[in-house]
Amino acid sequence: MRSSRFFSVVALVLAVLSVPAASAAQQGKTELLWLGQSAMRITTPSGKVIMLDPWLTTNPKTPEGYKNLDAIGKIDLILVTHGHGDHLGDAPALAKKHNVPMWGPAGMNQSLQTLGVLSPELAPRMNKGGTITPFPNVNIRITMVHAEHSSELVLPNAQGKPETHVGGEPVGFIIELENGFRIYHMGDTGLFGDMALIGRLYKPDLILIPIGGHFVMDPKDAAYATNEWLKPKSAIPVHYGTIPQLRGTPEEYKKALGSSSTAVITMNPGEQVTF
Repeated sequence: MRSSRFFSVVALVLAVLSVPAASAAQQGKTELLWLGQSAMRITTPSGKVIMLDPWLTTNPKTPEGYKNLDAIGKIDLILVTHGHGDHLGDAPALAKKHNVPMWGPAGMNQSLQTLGVLSPELAPRMNKGGTITPFPNVNIRITMVHAEHSSELVLPNAQGKPETHVGGEPVGFIIELENGFRIYHMGDTGLFGDMALIGRLYKPDLILIPIGGHFVMDPKDAAYATNEWLKPKSAIPVHYGTIPQLRGTPEEYKKALGSSSTAVITMNPGEQVTF
């Protein structure tokens, strides 16, 4: 979609894998590439690339071509909402590969530092309520907000057996781009009343909202949060269909929304949408 001064939606452009990541920046637009579950690559109008919750190599919904991490292309920043493997995923490998910071909950990143998975430079710490401006001379602001979920790190020990470590608290992110467009990456979450505060305070234009149920909101709860509290112009449903428990579907979400003013953008993994 192309935003007016007030970010009114006037067009949707869906593309497939062959479209280069730089194309959106060349046209002064924002491009999102969904790779299944909550993995999303954002290319901003100035060409910065932000990778969200990059579970790729073992994700059953990630297109085969993107299981080769080289296919992602350049990355400038990584955001991880919590320590579960379907969100942390390949983030440490990508942080090392591109020598870029992976921002996530302070407790999770502290554990990754202590365990020697990532250096302090690649796993910087922040917490809910904190805001970073990660790019000099590019006005992008990222604020960490609450999510209602859990966050454990399960990593192999020296013998290759899984061990559970402190993963901090789960979070979401408000990503305000250089043109003022605001994306609310909700992470994994159930309903919580302060979503209304997030909606009033940050006024997201686009939400990336989990709908699968069982571990996160189901379509009915997601629709309630959308209509009553967040009221964005657009919503992309995520975190469904990868495992049997995540039964919620975009069709159920749309039905539960009713005559909502929010435009629901249903994507297949590997597709891109441009704003």
